[in-house]
Amino acid sequence: MVMAENKTKPTQASVGAFLEALSDEQKKKDCFLLLERIKDITGEEPVLWGPSIIGFGSYHYKYDTGREGDMILTGFSPRAQNISIYIMAGFERYPQLMKRLGKYRTGKSCLYVKRLSDIDLDVLMDLVSASYEHMNAKYNS
Repeated sequence: MVMAENKTKPTQASVGAFLEALSDEQKKKDCFLLLERIKDITGEEPVLWGPSIIGFGSYHYKYDTGREGDMILTGFSPRAQNISIYIMAGFERYPQLMKRLGKYRTGKSCLYVKRLSDIDLDVLMDLVSASYEHMNAKYNS
């Protein structure tokens, strides 16, 4: 049986050009701020994964089913409704940070925020940092 390939892969596309093309000026400002803050935290250069995910670092996963691939350690994506911020370690291990974060929604490993002014940016950076360190230690040490 052939496994389907992961559609989300790193590209050579320019992260800056991708963000500059955003039409929503507030979202563009928020994304450039996230870009700088996450780059500072991770020490990683941002890479555009697929058409719209800005990733920092990567890890290789392998499921019991045999499926394997590579994914970002952390990152974000400006979506139509929200900015999706990828907290790959999930949210269960960070209840204190989540209580202090502000206005958001979550998916499995996605944090959805309308704009950065809705949340506490320092708490967000603590969350990004904790998740990044956890995932990096788990998969890349």
